[in-house]
Amino acid sequence: MADPYVTLGVQRSASEADIKKAYRKLAKELHPDRNKDNPKAAEKFSQVTSAYDLLTDKDKRARFDRGEIDGDGNPTAPFGYGGGASAGGGYRPNGAQFDFGGEAADLGDIFEGLFGGGRAAPGGGGGFSGGFGGFGRRAPPPKGANVAYRLAVSFEDAARLAPQRITLSDGKTIDLKLPAGLESGTQMRLAGKGQEGPGGPGDAIVTIEVQPHRFFTRDGDDVRLDLPVTLPEAVQGAQVRVPTPEGAVMLTVPKGATSGKVLRLKGRGFHRKDGGRGDQLVTLMIDLPADDPALGEFVVGWRDNRNPRGRLGV
Repeated sequence: MADPYVTLGVQRSASEADIKKAYRKLAKELHPDRNKDNPKAAEKFSQVTSAYDLLTDKDKRARFDRGEIDGDGNPTAPFGYGGGASAGGGYRPNGAQFDFGGEAADLGDIFEGLFGGGRAAPGGGGGFSGGFGGFGRRAPPPKGANVAYRLAVSFEDAARLAPQRITLSDGKTIDLKLPAGLESGTQMRLAGKGQEGPGGPGDAIVTIEVQPHRFFTRDGDDVRLDLPVTLPEAVQGAQVRVPTPEGAVMLTVPKGATSGKVLRLKGRGFHRKDGGRGDQLVTLMIDLPADDPALGEFVVGWRDNRNPRGRLGV
């Protein structure tokens, strides 16, 4: 029932970006893979993950801030009743009055409406009818703890949202459907796949880590690739094969292409949350052979009087 703000070390006024930044820092420090000899780190990691889940859920965060639920997401007792009376007023068992800033208010009618009975139980014992032993409903039994997992996903699988298989702590495997808008740090919740508890099992929290690629790079929702082409292909134009996350495709290199020219392959990037998809941006890089006698002889007899560096002021 820890305060999630305290768990993450942020102020109550923290923005969602502040909360995400704090979580990533703590998750990196406490991740079980980095603390195999420290079982308390795994427990703390689960607490940090649960706090992050609550504070990034706008509805749950608002309810927690209003005192309607506790740090575990369970409902709190009405009026914040905790079984005791405050010195300045609070609960008065014989008078059924509360003191709000110096004004006594008779809450008998309010309790009658809440609990569906009269002020006193039929036996005249001074309690409220309806089977309640106090002012608050008994909180439901807590669920089991959430269990955190990390899932490494290849660059190509992340771009095309290929299904992934994960093995849970109980040995069972689950096939996951990756969500649109996927990026490193994206979390997926598997309801009821956590530890068992009196109120039922907790959840499994799967954090996705998109793996880097040896020649693809990500630019927002786009995929970038530097593509080597020969001098004849650049000068004369050509049809060349280009790798994409979903397999090779043919690309037209226009005549007179220069290094740095960017060509676009529509819809070959990452899936967006709005249903669209990014592109693959291919940057042409003219690749010249080293120490080629024929190319050397050609250059000796050929002159280019342009100044390609003129736009740089030199």
